[in-house]
Amino acid sequence: MRYCPECGGELHYVSLTKRYVCKSCGLSLTPQELYELRDSMRPKYETEEEQRQQHRKDYLKWWLGKKK
Repeated sequence: MRYCPECGGELHYVSLTKRYVCKSCGLSLTPQELYELRDSMRPKYETEEEQRQQHRKDYLKWWLGKKK
């Protein structure tokens, strides 16, 4: 069984339209849209080193940016 990413309600597949429809809120998604939405909602895991590198890049971008 699949659950709605918006409200947590039950999704059912409508074969005529080839879409998943939420029984609670009415959200309608293609299988591809459902996959992409769930993938975008997953927490992103970065290693500490990746976080440090991103922080350095952000700081350098800020430092080199326009000064008022």
